[in-house]
Amino acid sequence: MGDAAQLVSSIQLQDMELQEKPAHKRQGKGNNNNNNDETFTVEDAVEFIGFGRFHILLFLIMGSTNIIEAMEIMLLAVVSPEIRCEWRLQDWQVALVSTMVFLGFMVCGILSGYLADRYGRWKVVFGGFAWSAYFSLLTSFAPSYGWFIFLRSMVGCGVAGVSQGFVLKTEFIPAKYRAILLPLATVFWMIGSMLIIVLGMLVVPSFGWRWMIRLSVTPSIILLFLFKFIPESARYNVSAGNVQAALETLQKIAKMNRSSLPPGRLVEPSVKERGSWRILLSPAFRRTTLLLWYSWFVASFAYYGSVLSSSELLEKNLLCVTDPDPEHLVKHKHPDGLCFCIPFKNNDYQTLLISCLGEVALVPVNICLLNILGRKLSMTMLQLVAAMLFMLLNICSSMFGFTVLLFLLRALVSMNFNVVYIYTAEVYPTVARSLGMGFCTSFSRIGGMIAPFIAQVLMSQSVVLALSPFAVTCVICALGNFLLPIETRGRALLQNS
Repeated sequence: MGDAAQLVSSIQLQDMELQEKPAHKRQGKGNNNNNNDETFTVEDAVEFIGFGRFHILLFLIMGSTNIIEAMEIMLLAVVSPEIRCEWRLQDWQVALVSTMVFLGFMVCGILSGYLADRYGRWKVVFGGFAWSAYFSLLTSFAPSYGWFIFLRSMVGCGVAGVSQGFVLKTEFIPAKYRAILLPLATVFWMIGSMLIIVLGMLVVPSFGWRWMIRLSVTPSIILLFLFKFIPESARYNVSAGNVQAALETLQKIAKMNRSSLPPGRLVEPSVKERGSWRILLSPAFRRTTLLLWYSWFVASFAYYGSVLSSSELLEKNLLCVTDPDPEHLVKHKHPDGLCFCIPFKNNDYQTLLISCLGEVALVPVNICLLNILGRKLSMTMLQLVAAMLFMLLNICSSMFGFTVLLFLLRALVSMNFNVVYIYTAEVYPTVARSLGMGFCTSFSRIGGMIAPFIAQVLMSQSVVLALSPFAVTCVICALGNFLLPIETRGRALLQNS
C-alpha cells in the first residue's frame, strides 16, 4: 500500500508541474494551439509595421487636402477688393462673405464628424472634395452678391468634410512619427495659400476674379482621382465590427512598406456607441472637451484675424508706415464718401506671399516644441507670444518691419492651429474621434465668423480696438491650455473610452 501511495503522489506532482509550465515551452500540439491564440490590435499592427512607402503616399495625398482648404480660405482675402469694387459693397457686406463661409463650415462640421464616425472617414472626405469643388466652380458664375455669399457658404460646408482627412491621416501614422509628419503638413497649407495669391497676381488684373476661382478648382479635380489610393481607416473598420476589411488594409500597408503584421490574429471588439456626443462630455473627457472648444475658437479667431487684418491693412492703407510709397497714400475713407476700388498692387501681393512663408519657416521649431515641451505647453507658449505680436502691429514702423511682424505672427498662429489639430486627434478615442474633431472645428468656425467683423469692419474705425480682442483672447486661451488634464505626447491612440 505504501508503494501505491508513493506512485499516486508522484503522478499528481507531475500533473501539477505540467500545469505550471509556460505554454510556449510545452511540446507537440500544445505549441501550435498557442500560436493560434496569439492576438494583436490595430495599434499593435500600426506600430509593428512602422513607417514606410505607404505613409509617404498618405502624407502627399492627404497633405494635399490642406492645399484645397487653404486656397478656399485665402481666396476670401484675395477676392475681397474685387467684389467690393464690382458690387460697391460696404465693410459689413465684405465681412459677411467670410462669415457665411464659416457658417457653412460650422453647420456641416458636426454633421461630417458624426457621419465619419458612423459610416467611415473616406466617404466623408471624398464627398467633401466633390461638394466643395462643384460649388466653388459655381461661385465664379455668381450673378449677384446674394448668390455669391450663398454659394460660398456651400463651399464652406464641403470644406468641413475635407477637414476630416486629418483624422484619417492621423489614424494610420505610428505614434513616434506623428509629432514630425503632422506639423510638416503645414507645408501644403502654405502651398495652397501661396498658389491662390499667385493666381490673384497673374490672373485677376487681366482676366478678373471669376477666372481665378475657376482655375483654383483644378487641384480638387486632380485629388478626386488620386484619392482611390487611400484606404478606409483600419481603426474605423474594427470599431464598426468589420475586422476583415481592417485586416486586408493592414496587410496591404505591410506589403507596401515591405514589412509584416504581428504574429497571431487581429482581435478588437466592435463598439455599438460610435459617434456619440455623450463620450465627449463623459467625466473622463468633459474638462478636456470644454477647454478644447475654446482653444479651437481662439485658434481660428487668431489665425483668420491675422490673415484678414493683413489684407485689410494693406488694401485700405491703414498702416502706420514711416516710409510710405505713393500707392499707400490712397485711403479708403474720404470726406466725400468711400473709395470702393483700391485693388491690390504687386507690393501688396508680395507682402502676403512673404507672410505665407512664415507658416512653414518655423516648422522645425514647432516639431522641437512638440517633442520637448509636449502639446499643452506648446499651445500655451505660442498663444502668449501671438498676443504680444498682435499688439506690436499698432507700432509705427517701416514697411519692412511690418512684413517681419506679419511673418512672425502668421508663423505662430499657424503653429498653434497645427498643435491644436494634433492634440484633438490624439486625445479622443476612435469611437468619437471624428465627432470630437467635428465639434471642435465647428467651434473654430464661430471664431472665423466673428473675425471678419473685427478685422474688416472695426479695423476701419480703430486699428488698436480691432487688434486688442485678438490679443486678449489669446492670453485667456493660453491659461486654459495650461489647465488641460491630459498630455498626449508619445501616447497610443485610444480605441474606445
